[in-house]
Amino acid sequence: MAMSAGAIESLIRAAIPDARVTVEDLAGDGDHYAATVVSEQFRGLSRLKQHQMIYAALQGRMGGELHALALQTSAPE
Repeated sequence: MAMSAGAIESLIRAAIPDARVTVEDLAGDGDHYAATVVSEQFRGLSRLKQHQMIYAALQGRMGGELHALALQTSAPE
């Protein structure tokens, strides 16, 4: 079962309330997305740690409901 862009955004915002989140459906199939997430919580963290926070926010849906998610994460400038 595919996920909607809105559902992905909601899960990320629930876990990282200050995040600015943009989610784009890359293939129109509900399985392949790109997300840009900007949060102060990322400041000082490695890219790996930032991405781990996003994966944790998705509560195990990666590889199941959500097949692919290209991530761009950063702290605000």
